[in-house]
Amino acid sequence: MEKNIKYIGKILHVKIDRPFGSKHPGYDFIYPVNYGFLPDTKSADGEELDCYVLGVFEPVEEFTGECIAVLHRTDDDDDKLIIVPPNKKYTDEAIDALTEFQERFFHHIIIR
Repeated sequence: MEKNIKYIGKILHVKIDRPFGSKHPGYDFIYPVNYGFLPDTKSADGEELDCYVLGVFEPVEEFTGECIAVLHRTDDDDDKLIIVPPNKKYTDEAIDALTEFQERFFHHIIIR
């Protein structure tokens, strides 16, 4: 988690592998946000660092935006960056509401 906080406040380019409106390949839910990863990174789970893209309400393949927070799962090694359009703001409560579709299965904290 400590190494992931370095991304907060940075403009990042995200690849989207589960676009807005797509169905999860292994579970029965639809993505209400664009979900992807930060290329050429490694998170604690050995995969590239995952990202929720908030504030973009159409499917995209890539997105460049600002990292405003890290959603740190306290019961799993799989942090998520929260990426938004530049100058867009979200409260912790809004982040929780927008990521609830998947994060309800984990305990987490939001780090700013």
